Amino acid sequence: MNIEQFRSYCLSKRGVTEEFPFGEDTLVFKVMGKMFALTNVTTFESINLKCEPELAMQLREAYAAVMPGYHMNKKHWNTVLMDGTLADKLVKQWVDNSYHLVVAGLPASLRLDLNAL
Repeated sequence: MNIEQFRSYCLSKRGVTEEFPFGEDTLVFKVMGKMFALTNVTTFESINLKCEPELAMQLREAYAAVMPGYHMNKKHWNTVLMDGTLADKLVKQWVDNSYHLVVAGLPASLRLDLNAL
């Protein structure tokens, strides 16, 4: 998966916007204003994804390319190395999980707004 495939996949989800709140190199994807994925657009060496704490630990143990979230809450975020060792299907599944986790945490009014899009 390259940066454009990752970007297109994230943007294909309902209610997603992209921003650069941390500088021109860090691309952040948000659903209804809440972050669910980010990456460095210059290098695309890794992506950060939100994850349930128990699953985050399991993924870190199972995959060498998954580690605690760099510059993130390490309990709730994983950094996934985009070094070609993980199947695109698996990475997309983790993007989906991150997106759905953030959507589930939105206030009911925002979830209703999202469903109306």
